[in-house]
Amino acid sequence: MPEMKPDAVKFLLMAEDMNRAVAFYRDVLGFEEGFVSEYWSELRFGDAILGIHGGGDCAPKKTGLSIQYKDVSDAFEIAIAGGATAVQKPEQREGEPIIIALIADTEGNHIGLTQFVGQDCT
Repeated sequence: MPEMKPDAVKFLLMAEDMNRAVAFYRDVLGFEEGFVSEYWSELRFGDAILGIHGGGDCAPKKTGLSIQYKDVSDAFEIAIAGGATAVQKPEQREGEPIIIALIADTEGNHIGLTQFVGQDCT
């Protein structure tokens, strides 16, 4: 059997307004714009690819997407100022090595914002 290796891993989000979604992830959360069209766009951070599919709605949607920053409190405030809605303010839960906040992006997608505060394992 031939070996199968992915070329890339993409995380998909739906957007009602592609221009608004691309601007939010590019200008507010710090992704680099790649391919952009009315129906499909890709933004990157390093090897991570965020795919945005047009034609969605702004109803709240849990996504599983989490973006880590050096200072989650600052990232949370910047996201809110940039058009996101606060779902959960930054907090550290018992036994977890992260501080986590939850926002809804401009399209209603729930996104975790985290800050690693555990010990470095290297």
